Amino acid sequence: MWEQMWRSDHMENICGYLMKYTNLVTGWQYRYFVLNNDAGLLEYFVNEQSRLLKPRGTLQLAGAVISPSDEDSHTFTVNAASGEQYKLRATDAKERQHWVSRLQICTQHHTEAIGKNNPPLKSRSFSLASQGSANSPGVQRRPSQNAVSFFNVGHHRLPTGKRVPIMQPDHLVDVREMMSQAEGQQRDLIRSIECLPASGHLTSLDQDLLMLKATSMATMNCLNDCFHILQLQHASQQKGSLPAGTTISWLEPKISLANHFKNGAAQNFPAEINKPASVREEQSIAEPCQLTREPEEINTDEELEDICDDKEDDLGAVEEQRSVILHLLSQLKLGMDLTRVVLPTFILEKRSLLEMYADFMSHPDLFVAITNGSSPEERMIRFVEYYLTSFHEGRKGAIAKKPYNPIIGETFHCSWRMPKSNVATEAGTNSSAHSPLEQVTLPKDPEGQVEPDYYTVKFVAEQVSHHPPVSGFYAECVEKNMCVNAHVWTKSKFLGMSIGVTMVGEGVLHLLEHGEEYTFSLPCAYARSILTVPWVELGGKVNISCAKTGYSASINFHTKPFYGGKLHRVTGEVKQNMTNTVVCRVQGEWNSVLEFTYSNGETKYVDLTKLSVTRKRVRPLEKQGPFESRRLWQHVTESLRDGDIDKATEHKRALEERQRNEERLRAETETPWCTKYFLKDGDGWVYHKPLWKTVSAAQTQQADNN
Repeated sequence: MWEQMWRSDHMENICGYLMKYTNLVTGWQYRYFVLNNDAGLLEYFVNEQSRLLKPRGTLQLAGAVISPSDEDSHTFTVNAASGEQYKLRATDAKERQHWVSRLQICTQHHTEAIGKNNPPLKSRSFSLASQGSANSPGVQRRPSQNAVSFFNVGHHRLPTGKRVPIMQPDHLVDVREMMSQAEGQQRDLIRSIECLPASGHLTSLDQDLLMLKATSMATMNCLNDCFHILQLQHASQQKGSLPAGTTISWLEPKISLANHFKNGAAQNFPAEINKPASVREEQSIAEPCQLTREPEEINTDEELEDICDDKEDDLGAVEEQRSVILHLLSQLKLGMDLTRVVLPTFILEKRSLLEMYADFMSHPDLFVAITNGSSPEERMIRFVEYYLTSFHEGRKGAIAKKPYNPIIGETFHCSWRMPKSNVATEAGTNSSAHSPLEQVTLPKDPEGQVEPDYYTVKFVAEQVSHHPPVSGFYAECVEKNMCVNAHVWTKSKFLGMSIGVTMVGEGVLHLLEHGEEYTFSLPCAYARSILTVPWVELGGKVNISCAKTGYSASINFHTKPFYGGKLHRVTGEVKQNMTNTVVCRVQGEWNSVLEFTYSNGETKYVDLTKLSVTRKRVRPLEKQGPFESRRLWQHVTESLRDGDIDKATEHKRALEERQRNEERLRAETETPWCTKYFLKDGDGWVYHKPLWKTVSAAQTQQADNN
């Protein structure tokens, strides 16, 4: 909602409501924004009525960068030269474009005007040498003397209409001189730390010193990025303006760690002629769109019980590659989006993200038993029980490692078979009981196949988008008339000594026998203690709801407090919304023991560590297509199993480089990507032939025949 106030020389003062992102706790809030072109300010107020009062916040637009976000068509950011950022969201794409274009015009105007309205100041020397040695008692900084006062730069609110001076060329030279000396001192610091003995009271591997190395490198990188922005601003004065749509990419790592470092040292890969045949094969696979993009019907009889058991408990690689981790940390900034960051190979686990989603289905008997609930209340409780037992097996081992990032067009297929006798059919049946694992065979007679004595759950996943990285997955049990469809966008951010992954998207469970749909979301995941022994923690609130029955569940995954508290704690409740009655409460740990307390006073304990796992069934590699996960990543996986990190890195790089080349070619030829199994549906993705459509078509045909 915006309103035009007046127009002058293609610059207009506009005002109106936008949503502003505050923080993780507060989230998005509506605020009233005013673009003051004369002053070059973007101001915001709590609401329109308070615009005559002091603004809640103000950004100087001179030197700012206005960037539409690739998250969606409504969001954009305003990055001020001071480092402050506003993340804003308009009501639609048209309104965003209007704000972005007017902000860019205002920013360009005031950036160009700075050099014209302010003559060069007299050059002053800011040499660090003139300040004396940092070790000299006479020049030691007082505790209150911060970086701003040290560099003699102040931040003051200017009266409306006043121009903001920026550094002139001679001052840029002074800054460059200071930074060169600071870089030299930082190198001396690193050298001093690395020269410490490997054992004793203070060693080169001391955790505080390692952190000092990483943060000092990050600080210098940040200062260099800021200096680069100042140079761009100066260039815009000399050449007129920045080209339309210019963005300053100063948050990305400057090198690909996986390609450049081997235990902290430079690494050169073999020339093309010396590359293994498997690498050349990875780079020469035909264009995905040249391969068949028609959906393939997978015959589950070709799938064999999975014998792969890749546990991720090896901590040796993390210890050996500490220098690479520290260099990675030095390239990152708090809150930085890690989507496009190339991570070192040794932190990878031996499976694709698409297969990880399949492993959340490792208790298919609990999944199938949901529809057997005798009432809406019992079916919701069974779904919550299944949901909470799915995360434990989704993790492979105690150490936090990262699955392969799926390439666009990658798919994964599998299925599960479970004896019908293992599936709970009525209230009171212990749905957590499993029979010993066995290979189920299909009984036959001379006339052909007979009714099998097991249920089959089929699963398919596809990477439907690369930027942003979105995966779609679908599972169904035809015999029980139930299926689940979900899409997930994984957004990862650097949080200091942790990495946070937000699972954006939702899933829908369809119980066709009852005409019920259960909508659910996924918790956030965190990799903690990434400098020592990384471990996984889930956090956040998720909701499960069924609009038809009025039952809902609210589940909280609690992150560990700084002091005290338990790890992996989860609490939740199921209630009937119409009466606001709680019918079930749950507490415990999502990777250990869960306690369910029902409205009738009964209590059930589920020990996740003792739950038997139904192994998935997967086709052999020779029967898989070239873009199926296990065949696609087979050489990376084999190298990781052999402990050959260099070889795994080379295979991984070949796959990623091929994906970049294909993406570049599609952009040049304006060829859209064609998905294979999932179709775009609004903001989500839906399986091309879901069970609810198949059943509906069959019912229609039966009605026509009658």
